Amino acid sequence: MKKTNSLKISFLGGVGEIGKNMTALEFGRDIIVIDAGLTFPSQDMPGVDIVIPDATYLIQNKERIRGILLTHGHEDHIGSVPYLLKDLSVPIYGTKMTLALLSAKLKEFKINGAKLKTVKERDRINLGVFSVEFIHVNHSISGSCALAITTPVGLVVHSGDFKIDLTPISGEIIDLSRLSELGKKGVLLLMCESTNIERTGYTLSETAVRQTFEHLFGDNMRRRIIIATFSSNVYRIQQIFNVAAKFRRKVALSGRSMLNVVDAAIAAGELKIPDGTLIDVEKIKNYPDKDLVIICTGSQGEPMSVLTRMTADDYPQVKITDNDTIIISASPIPGNEKSIYQVINNLYKKGAEVVYDSIEKIHVSGHACQEEIKIFHSLLKPKFFIPVHGEYRHLKKHAKLAREMGMKESEIVIAELGDTVEVTERSIKKTDRIQAGSRFVDGLYIDNDDATIRDRVHLGGDGLIITVCCISSENGAVMQKPDLIFKGITLSDAQTEDIIEIIERTLSAYDLKAVGDKREIRKKLRSSVRNYVLKKTKNNPMIIPVITEI
Repeated sequence: MKKTNSLKISFLGGVGEIGKNMTALEFGRDIIVIDAGLTFPSQDMPGVDIVIPDATYLIQNKERIRGILLTHGHEDHIGSVPYLLKDLSVPIYGTKMTLALLSAKLKEFKINGAKLKTVKERDRINLGVFSVEFIHVNHSISGSCALAITTPVGLVVHSGDFKIDLTPISGEIIDLSRLSELGKKGVLLLMCESTNIERTGYTLSETAVRQTFEHLFGDNMRRRIIIATFSSNVYRIQQIFNVAAKFRRKVALSGRSMLNVVDAAIAAGELKIPDGTLIDVEKIKNYPDKDLVIICTGSQGEPMSVLTRMTADDYPQVKITDNDTIIISASPIPGNEKSIYQVINNLYKKGAEVVYDSIEKIHVSGHACQEEIKIFHSLLKPKFFIPVHGEYRHLKKHAKLAREMGMKESEIVIAELGDTVEVTERSIKKTDRIQAGSRFVDGLYIDNDDATIRDRVHLGGDGLIITVCCISSENGAVMQKPDLIFKGITLSDAQTEDIIEIIERTLSAYDLKAVGDKREIRKKLRSSVRNYVLKKTKNNPMIIPVITEI
């Protein structure tokens, strides 16, 4: 292999988009990966459950990967790990809370034997030519870290997701002193998140939300309180428990992801439940409304979330009444506004009172605004800079801020998916491109074909399968192997062969010459094929059996 004196950084996710963060650092024979996240499908991706990075480049170079470094436990940073582990067997490093959440995901996927390595803030690990230090930062989940990576060409800092919270719920302020020390030592390259770069000023402290909760609890003393929030926002959940205990209310949890995160946070020692506060949601019928708080999923109007199901009278444990106050403790993610406001309208129709971000300050961001980002830059004083974690407009805005702080245009690179950026002690530039993009997780199957998604937009829902059978008009014999045409659904070769066998077996059960009306046969073909596809792919496509007599 040709000897190299440059550090290669390849972007597999998290640039030009929000979510599915994944970055590979490469020097010589060694590769390390920062984060392995997912994102959720937009409305023009029917039938898609989640979207993950195309990791083909990593799989092709799996023998060179020394480890995966997780900055924190949110889905956009750990969500694609279970899919990666189908092809890779590498150590995964993260804090106790991060790995507790990942372990719960791996259990769901029935993945055993993953090489999970727990680290603490200021721990240092060696991975090939790289030395990595984990640095505590504030975010909306505990165990969040920035990474200081010593490479043969210099020090690289990756911010992860962060904010500067001087009154954090955990009591642990971002490790500004260590960041300052690194800046004095000399930082070659900074990769810094850009999520809130369009917001001026500072992000409010999480403690500001407690004041609003106490005010709302005090104003609704005789009413039942239902709070929808992100299940991953452990600090928000902690505050709800604390305020509920102060007002002597019991708390019930609802939603699978909510239960999983709370269990993981308790096991990791990151969530402290006041004694006698937590009850099972099945027990809420034993308590008057004034003594109850229900924390549930659905802050983004997700179709199958608990809050959405409550509005549709599809959640047996809770029936919304005019004695309920619903607090939506989250801001709408762009694109979700229509779904959220539909839920709010339905809640009002049921007589409930609804409190959301435009009415009360019941949410603060976990991401840094402009002034905090300026502090990060000022402390680290990087020679080169790559903005990350944002859509293209965020990255451009962040690059502009860096220039305003004294950096030259030649010292800044705005990367896009698939870009490889090479960094030396004296230069930074885009040099190459690797395979990158999105893979669509649909039930149990993963596909990277955009054509499948385009077909689904037209077909809607779960796709279409046409089965074509040719039989002799003289003796009823099947004249050739059945053919399959499918649109908007992805089937493996083995699944296609299985369906053909099902068709042949179904046809063999009939005397095709004697049966004049083929409707019964078509009905049987339709049900047999649908049952198989539903079992194997979790999709329920339209099945059109075609029987042609020749």
